[in-house]
This record gives sequence, structure tokens and C-alpha cells, in this order.
Amino acid sequence: MKLHGTFTALVTPFRSDEEIDFPALKKLIVKQILNKVDGLVPCGTTGESPTLTHDEHREVIAKTIEWTKEINKDVTVIAGTGSNSTREAIDLTRSAAKDGADYALVVNPYYNKPTQEGLCAHFLKIAEASEIPLVLYNIPGRTSVSLSINSISRLAEHPNIVAIKEATGDLGFMAEVILNTPDDFVLLSGDDNLLLPVLSIGGKGVISVLSNLLPLKVGNVTRYFLAGNYEEARKEYYNLLPLMKAMFFETNPIPVKAALSIMGEIENVLRLPMSKLSKENHEKLVFILTGYDNS
Repeated sequence: MKLHGTFTALVTPFRSDEEIDFPALKKLIVKQILNKVDGLVPCGTTGESPTLTHDEHREVIAKTIEWTKEINKDVTVIAGTGSNSTREAIDLTRSAAKDGADYALVVNPYYNKPTQEGLCAHFLKIAEASEIPLVLYNIPGRTSVSLSINSISRLAEHPNIVAIKEATGDLGFMAEVILNTPDDFVLLSGDDNLLLPVLSIGGKGVISVLSNLLPLKVGNVTRYFLAGNYEEARKEYYNLLPLMKAMFFETNPIPVKAALSIMGEIENVLRLPMSKLSKENHEKLVFILTGYDNS
């Protein structure tokens, strides 16, 4: 399965009673696939994985795989299976593989603050235990630790570690990652705002928050660029940039859930400690959304 293009970091819709709204999730998945996304990523940061129970986590991944493959078996599913417990990450990764995931997205361990040696040992242990390839997820703003260039280079030599979702926000660092990893090791942007710059330095796509809202348009940026149509990619990117920035008015996934609610696709419900978008930012978001059609 390919790792080039646009991969939607799916929200997890909740009903007013805070239980998972599986019918809304299925509709969202159908919309994504009909609008040509290259892949789906359940149970990442955007999917509020920290507040899902283990059973819910597994069920969201399993249903996402089932519904995706029913519609289009060529759409890639990258299951979020990371944890600050290596044993738990292995368990979640094995479960996702059993259910048919194509890849596992494994975030840096959070709160523990392991050393670089600990980080490498963590990912290598998961890679050895996993039946599916791993995508590293480097997001120090959420985890308080960052993989070094040397660690990424070391991990990229493992045959079961094939890509990284890079969310440091540092293009120079990303360029060093590309320079110091094998040619077939894939770097994906973890930040919509940096999508075009990341593509320009050799990244192969994005794990996107915004594509929950506008899958076709975000997908156009990667499709145009990877096909060599740089001017069209640039135009689409700059058209989307105000909304890309709006998705981070407050902590993700607060704005994207508000936007999907405004569009009538889900209820605007998050689990504590995540709270709803402020009134001021909600009004700004409504104004920005009027400039885009719902596709």
C-alpha cells in the first residue's frame, strides 16, 4: 500500500452522551474515500485517542478498516497504535494488524521522557513484534521528547520502520531527516500549514487534520505536486492556508470538530479534558468556512 499523498487523521465523533457515534464515523469515512484521499488514520491525536478506552480504540480501528476496505481496498489505513507503554503499543499494533491495518502510526512515548536510547529501544521492540510496517510519529509539542536525527537514521535502517510523520515544525530538521535516511524512507508532514514546504524538500505527503473537512482540496495539493504540476499545487495550498491556520485556533481537535459540526457532519462533542471552541474563535471559524464549498 502506498504512503504518498493525503492521509486523513480522522476525528472520532461522539454523541451528546459522549459515546462514540459510529454512524457518523462511517459517513465521514465514506466521504473521505469518495473524495479520493489516499488513506485514513484512525486513533491518532485528532481522534482523541488518549480518552478512548482500549476496547474503543480497537473498535474504532477495526471498523475503519472494515468500512474502508469494503468501499475501496486500495485506500491505505494507518492505525494509531502508539503509547507511552511499549507493551501496550505492541498489543495495540498486533490488534490493528490482525484487523487488517496496512501500517501502524506509533507516537513518541509521552510523559515518561525517555532518553534517545530508550526511544530507539521502544520503537525497535515494536517493530520486531509487529506484522505490519511502522510509521514513526515525532511530535515533541505533545510528548515533550523528540527523536534526534541520529535516532531516526538508526531506526530507518530497520526493515519494518518505513516512514515518519514529522510534526516538529522545523523544515531544517526535516531536510536533515530526508538527507540521513534511505531513499525509500518516507517523510510525511504532520502539519497542514507546512504541507507545500515539506513537499518541496522531498516529503511525500501529509497526515492531515483539514482533510476531515475538505478531503478533495487537500488531496489536490499532494496530487498536483507529486505529478509535477507545481503551480496548481501552490494555488490550492494558498487557497486552503487560512483554513489550515484556523484548525489550530485552539488545541487540535477542538477547531476541526467545531467545523465539522458547523457543516452538519458530526455533533460538536469532545471528551474532557478537551473542551469546545471559544465563542470568539467559533465566530471566526464560521466566517472563514463561508469561503469554501463542502468537498
